[in-house]
Amino acid sequence: MPPPIALGIIGFGIMGERLLRAALAHAAESVTPVAVFDPAPEAAARLAAIAPDVRMLGSAEAVIAACECLYVATPPRLHIPLARAALAAGRAVFLEKPLATDLEEARGFVAEAEAAGARAAVNFPMASSPAVALLAEWQTALVPERLEIGVGFATWPRGWQQGAAGWLARRAEGGFTREVVSHFLFLTRRRLGPLALQEAKATYPAGDGAETALRARLTAGGVPVTLTGGVGTTAKDDHNTWVLNGAIRLRDWSFAEKLGADGAWAAPPDAMPNEKMRPLVLQRQLAGVAAMTRGEAHHLATLREALEVQEMVEAMLATA
Repeated sequence: MPPPIALGIIGFGIMGERLLRAALAHAAESVTPVAVFDPAPEAAARLAAIAPDVRMLGSAEAVIAACECLYVATPPRLHIPLARAALAAGRAVFLEKPLATDLEEARGFVAEAEAAGARAAVNFPMASSPAVALLAEWQTALVPERLEIGVGFATWPRGWQQGAAGWLARRAEGGFTREVVSHFLFLTRRRLGPLALQEAKATYPAGDGAETALRARLTAGGVPVTLTGGVGTTAKDDHNTWVLNGAIRLRDWSFAEKLGADGAWAAPPDAMPNEKMRPLVLQRQLAGVAAMTRGEAHHLATLREALEVQEMVEAMLATA
């Protein structure tokens, strides 16, 4: 077995910490976290408490120099500058979405990276989800006819994201469409085919706040798709469904369910909630990161897939 990949992390917020913990606890055979950079004063203390053997370095450049693959978990405006720096240094890159806050910048970056044969992928965890794999198995018995996607939130940002509300709650970089709907668009693109927007309506509050509601019609590989989302529409922190033909669905990120003859949705007996499935998903994601870094075939979301998702997201958000 090849040695684990040296992984650097820039951005030690929720996602950076989550991936680090997964790497240490579940993916030691795939990656070894070697260095982190985050300018927030409390980040170093959190890292020391979680992983005292992983160094907090003084700059992004130092982390890039120390690693084989860079994980970028910063606010979106920094994704492409950091990715470009890492690729220029000969490193592989694993990016959070969206690729950028500007579509033209994202398009230019993807074109450059593809032309150079860059080793780069984007963190859409549904690429590694056992529940999604089960849906794909069930889908072989169906001819896709229609898809309904619904997302709802008690508040935005979600309770566990309040520390990042400074950008997640703002129209420029945040909002549930970029943060959550994008995952379901990725899933839809993978399962059904290319996306095309028919119509959409985003609702915004006064000021620079992120969207509070979204309705859209689109197609995926020619299949009609309806999408609804809203804040204050559920008592849950986060509730979502992806329903194909009214017959199979993904619910709340991790439950693959079939509609029974009795009209009730049922999941397999070994189904588990997202908080329990997440470590397995991240373990598989990190195995993909190791393969991608070595130049091997992998199942992770490509830059092109992430760009197509972002183009759809920004088109919907521009319909206020």
